[in-house]
Amino acid sequence: MLLDPVAVAGLVTREVRTGSRDGVPTKIAVARRTYPTDQADLWDAVTNAERIPRWFLPVSGELRVGGRYALEGNAGGTVQSCEEPSRFAVTWEYGEMVSWLSVSLVAQGEGTVLELAHESPVDPGFWEQFGPGAVGVGWDLGLMGLGLHLESAAPVDAEAALAFPTTPAGIDFVRSAATGWADAAVRDGDDPGPAHEAAERTVAFYTVVPEDAPGQ
Repeated sequence: MLLDPVAVAGLVTREVRTGSRDGVPTKIAVARRTYPTDQADLWDAVTNAERIPRWFLPVSGELRVGGRYALEGNAGGTVQSCEEPSRFAVTWEYGEMVSWLSVSLVAQGEGTVLELAHESPVDPGFWEQFGPGAVGVGWDLGLMGLGLHLESAAPVDAEAALAFPTTPAGIDFVRSAATGWADAAVRDGDDPGPAHEAAERTVAFYTVVPEDAPGQ
């Protein structure tokens, strides 16, 4: 699927910030990647309900401010703001967990920089176990799919994308991404040892073959 998965993982710049929302501590995972397309095309790729499934997941609902959306088999939420063609923000609701996602686009030379920021309330136990890679690696995989779609203009093979993390190339990609998120957490103040131990648990979470999972 990828010629050099580590190089592709390296296209993403990762940052972790400590924040708060309504007095509740949060962690913000920030991913940036530059795509070789113009801002209008990238905006269409990330906001057009007919195009999003070509690289991510089928989406339903009303993609407008105040509207509700749902990603098939995943999260849903409310569109909080939309400033075409530069920024949108949504709530990210999965079960009882609510977090916040914003995506901004900035033209740069012949390409466009996409910045994705995912802010979540801090669950100390979960953070200790997995760190920012729990959410960050998932977005890395999504940003990879977006790049493949923009490169070919074709839909990404959903079955191949689902199986990718369990392949040798996928494991290399996930490990590189998880290490990058651990390094970002360290820059934000986390201890290096526990941060990288959490990254290894994140790698195991994303790369286990379902048939080999406990209880299967």
